[in-house]
Formats: sequence, C-alpha cells, structure tokens
Amino acid sequence: MKSVDVTAGTIEYREEGDPSGPPVVLLHGLLMNDAQWNSALPLLPPGFRYLLPVLPMGGHRIPMHEDADLTLPGMVNVVADFLDSIDLADVTLVVTDWGGALFLTDIGRDKRVARLVICPSEAFGNFPPGFPGKVASLASRNTLTVSLAMRQLKIGWLRRQWLMFGQMAKKPVPQAIVDKWLASGLADRRIRRDLVKYCRTRFDGNDLIRATNRLADFTGPALVLWSENPVMPADHGDRLAALLPHGQLRQVEDAYVLVMLDQPEQTAREIGAFLVG
Repeated sequence: MKSVDVTAGTIEYREEGDPSGPPVVLLHGLLMNDAQWNSALPLLPPGFRYLLPVLPMGGHRIPMHEDADLTLPGMVNVVADFLDSIDLADVTLVVTDWGGALFLTDIGRDKRVARLVICPSEAFGNFPPGFPGKVASLASRNTLTVSLAMRQLKIGWLRRQWLMFGQMAKKPVPQAIVDKWLASGLADRRIRRDLVKYCRTRFDGNDLIRATNRLADFTGPALVLWSENPVMPADHGDRLAALLPHGQLRQVEDAYVLVMLDQPEQTAREIGAFLVG
C-alpha cells in the first residue's frame, strides 16, 4: 500500500495496472475498504492506472487526526484532497454504496474528474441508505457499539441475515474480504472513533437532494450501473442517468448493492466497456 497526507490525516491507497495509463479511482462503502474490489479488479481492462484509496469510514488502517472533520462534508473533502494530493487529472471516478463523492460537483471540487461511474449508492435523500443504513447509524453511537457490530459482522451466518448484511450482497461475501474490512477497526479504538464521527453527521434531506441535483452540471460521460436491490431505490438509477447530461444507465442482474462482489464479471465488463468506449 502507498500513502499520502491530506488535511484529515494519512490516506492509504492501493495502485495497480499501468502506472502511465489513464487514472481510474475506485471508491468503497461504509465499513469497507479497497478489498471490496478484490473480485472485480483483476477483470478490468489493462492499460489503466487503478487507484483504490482507503477512506476513513471504519475499514481504514491508519487513524485520522483527532480533530479531523469526518462528517459527510468532511469526507467529501477527503476524496477531493486525495485527488489533489497525487495531482490526478482526467480521472474516472467510480462511486459505490457511499454516495458522498457525488457531491464533488456541488462543492466545486470535481475539476479532476472527467468521467463518472455510479454503482448502487446513496443519492438524493437516501442518506443513510434504507434499513441497513439506519441499523448502521444505531450501531455507531459510540466506539463500544461499533466494536459489538463489527464482531457480529465477522460471523458469516449472522452477517448474511436480512437485518444485518443480507440486503447489501445477494451472495455471501468471502470471509477473507470481510476480515480485511474489520481487522483494524476491531484492533484500534481510534478507527472506530473515526467511523462514529461520520455516523454522527446530521443529514438534511432537502439539502442532500439539492446537492445530488447539482450533478446536472457535470458535463463528462457518466455510467450509472444499477441493480434491483432493497437498499438503493431502482428509480434513483433512472433519475441519476436522466440528471447527468451525458449519462447512460445499465443494469447488473442478480445482484444487490455490492455488484462488484455479487457479479464481478458483469460489473467489470460494463465498467471496462465504458472505459475503452
């Protein structure tokens, strides 16, 4: 793993592919990290520079500064600061689950982003998303409740229950990936502290809708790669594709939110076609 310093702290990132190729930044969701892409990443087309930053949302390995702003607006700035810190240009930004990166346009920090891929993610007023999002918020009241939730997520049969992770992934998530998500959070209270900061964000539905609608000002090509799932409404995929001036909508079949884990081949194929098209 490489690392870079931003205002909030040190951000680790994984880099694969062609170091001189066009940059593709693959983001991840809450309580996850770069391992979310382990199944699909080897299937993406060669010739691109793939960068996978580990955002401070519970699956990170290096605690942020104690005074770091890790609320939703702060986390959006972490993404922008990461792009700035390694001086990336003409980025294809891939968003999944966590929808905060969709607000780069709203805050005027999307200049480095040339193309956008939106996998099933939070959008409009769906923050935190659906029932799993509400459960995650309740489980993140403090570092102790986070520790308890993480220990429960480590147990495969419990994790797959509908009230736990069963609405996020249609197929069982490999234990090795889950272990990578949770290892640092279980070992270090400061990692859990960072997650609690984010989960204490006060979400304003009207402002979230307004900020999402600013994607109408994003002029680059955009792929909305959606699925039928119980967390991210189906019509949000339609609305995002219609909102983006150069948006197109594609469906991933037989998958829930984590399309890159449920259907890595189709997900990589759709993203690859968009990248080389």
